[in-house]
Amino acid sequence: MLKKRLLRLLALLFAFALVAAACGSSDSDGGGSGDDGGGSEDADTDDGGDDDEGDDDGGVQAGDTAEGDVDTEVEESEEMAVQGGEIAIGLEAEIVGMRPWEDTCGSPCMNVLTAVYDKLMESTAEGTVEGWLFESISSNDEFTEWVGVLRDGVTFHDGTPLTAQTIADMFPIQQEGATSAGIVGASKLTNVEATGDLEVTYTLSGANSAFPAYLARAPIGMVFEPTAAAADIDAFNEAPVGTGPFMFVSRDLDNETIVERNPNYWMSDANGTQLPYLDKISFRPIPDEGTRLDSTLSGTTQVAHTLRQGTIRDARAAHDDGDDIFLFEFQGNNVGGGMFNVLVPPFDDVRVRRGMTMMNSQDNVIEALGGTGISLPGTQWFSPDSPWWSQKAADAWPQFDFDGGVALLQEYIDDPDRSDGKAAGELIDTELSCPPDPTLIAAMQVLEQTWTASGLINVELSNFDQQTHIAYALGSDNGFLGSHTTHCWRVANDEDPSTWLNSAIGLPPTAEVAEANGLDGIVSPLNWSNYFDVEVFGWTQAAIETDDFDERYALYEKVMVKLAEDVPIWFSGHTATALIVDSSLKGLASWELPNGTLGAGLPNAEGRWSQAWIAG
Repeated sequence: MLKKRLLRLLALLFAFALVAAACGSSDSDGGGSGDDGGGSEDADTDDGGDDDEGDDDGGVQAGDTAEGDVDTEVEESEEMAVQGGEIAIGLEAEIVGMRPWEDTCGSPCMNVLTAVYDKLMESTAEGTVEGWLFESISSNDEFTEWVGVLRDGVTFHDGTPLTAQTIADMFPIQQEGATSAGIVGASKLTNVEATGDLEVTYTLSGANSAFPAYLARAPIGMVFEPTAAAADIDAFNEAPVGTGPFMFVSRDLDNETIVERNPNYWMSDANGTQLPYLDKISFRPIPDEGTRLDSTLSGTTQVAHTLRQGTIRDARAAHDDGDDIFLFEFQGNNVGGGMFNVLVPPFDDVRVRRGMTMMNSQDNVIEALGGTGISLPGTQWFSPDSPWWSQKAADAWPQFDFDGGVALLQEYIDDPDRSDGKAAGELIDTELSCPPDPTLIAAMQVLEQTWTASGLINVELSNFDQQTHIAYALGSDNGFLGSHTTHCWRVANDEDPSTWLNSAIGLPPTAEVAEANGLDGIVSPLNWSNYFDVEVFGWTQAAIETDDFDERYALYEKVMVKLAEDVPIWFSGHTATALIVDSSLKGLASWELPNGTLGAGLPNAEGRWSQAWIAG
């Protein structure tokens, strides 16, 4: 018999950040209300952590917060929404593509795709994952079968009705998708069947208690019209068809993507007004942070999207100086830094990775990014106010120790059997790659200067636009091996840990690695660092075999400690994000699910545009 589940633990990460202190308040006095984005004093008391561990070691403590880390409160709106009008949104980068199963989708992309496509599930302010296109979802006791029931009367932009067979027909495409294939594998999904007109049955190869959380993101949770997608995958990218609140109109690459109101959208607000409210949205990639902010300050755009602390600081200053703008801010688990390609020598040797990480002055990098006083240094994939945050992992993370880092590198360089094939005594070579944003360049220069100062590393800085940057990390030679060596990157999100960790760290990166570990056919193209450890694989798999939070916490803590030992990635600071909007734009922190539950707001500067509106 199928067992109904509230699924609260599947998105528990949202709870800490979305019951926030009022926008503009300061938590520098160590206060804050509840589990707010500014940090809760008891953030680790109920998550399996040890409150007494590491209190005097100088490391980041649970509940520590940067003075400027203030999240916008998510709350029901008391204002009456108004229909009509159009807005232009300045995004930090052009999106890779419009195909949820094929194209790597970061924060800029999610802003566009959520306008065109609906998801099966959605995250709430209370920390649950609940139905969007699904009215309900339930599992058997073993978490190996999940049954979802779709809403009736939903149609695609081309008039095609949404049925259970639609979801089943999406699955073969998702199995082959460049981004969805890894998520399909990580979720353990093996079959999708229409067991009724609106009933979808998912069969998994093993237990996955977090499966509904996978349906709340793009790769397998966003619903697209499968007949058109299967007919011509490239053509679909130029004319995407979803069920979302806005219909695709045009895309002028590197200039503008335009969507218009879906007149047949299935959802209405609590007052019975059909959504969406806006008539038209123009998404414009504006890579330069200053230009993007100035565009909103001047009224050329109504929204500036940013994942840069310095831009948030500038926007706050503009607001204080009288500019008619409002900041929807969020800082959660997403953390900046970089990754080593552990399948490319010398980064296959932990001495090199650990030594270079120990020479990473997080405070100086955060300062170069403009985040001093806003962002905390990262020690793991979870922020200090997350219920998944671990003091043990924070204590294990290698602290800045230039001399100690030099000693490790020297040991490798002097090793006659060093993995890069160079003679003992020769310097290490690396290419440090990052997009050409001025703040990112400044941050990479801090690293480059520090690594070069060791006298042991030749560093070549390279810059590519974000699309090329992502493609470079994925690589095309040797499967998904890639040719990058050291690559700036952001990791983690504020959903269930399995939705990212299991595919980005837990699964083998190549067929060869999988075969060597007796895991033939289990490969994740989203494992960009190409790191794999069989213990980590076991822990991440065990974490989705139970819905007991304490058990899951202990397993993910082991993963974080292991990452601190093996350092396939390095951290700078947690990513402060914001949508900086004209003050007339409302609704971004008060959107609701179809059942009336308050939504999750805008984690990672990802707006839900169906319920945004312009005040008269």
